[in-house]
Amino acid sequence: MAEQTRSLLCHMVILLSDGSTAENTRSSNKPTILNIGDNSLSPAFERALVGLVVGDKTEFTLAPADAFGEPNPDAIYYLDRSKFPADMKLEAGVIVGFAGPGGSEIPGIVRDVAGDSVTVDMNHPLAGQTLTFQIEVIEER
Repeated sequence: MAEQTRSLLCHMVILLSDGSTAENTRSSNKPTILNIGDNSLSPAFERALVGLVVGDKTEFTLAPADAFGEPNPDAIYYLDRSKFPADMKLEAGVIVGFAGPGGSEIPGIVRDVAGDSVTVDMNHPLAGQTLTFQIEVIEER
């Protein structure tokens, strides 16, 4: 029987395959909410959370397809420099916010600037990476 929808407030550390930290909610003191059963997480991620209760700690590693997915070549855009504010510093690695649905903001990473052409990658920054997640459940909602 499938687990009902529930939310866990967690501290989470995301480690890259080289052991460096990509994200640590403790350093910002901003725990994250993980919603189980609403299809916002991959099935593999949800399986790693099943049965966890307040105080539990777990660590698991996910392949790209089960974490943030593989990079999608259709999410790479080539935009004219005129589409950006004139005073914006555009160089590889700069993150630019774009208007998304419902007023949300979608981040894009500038990958290259060649003349008036700006290459922007709208893939999640962690797409294509095998990641290790360290989770500590601090509250159930």
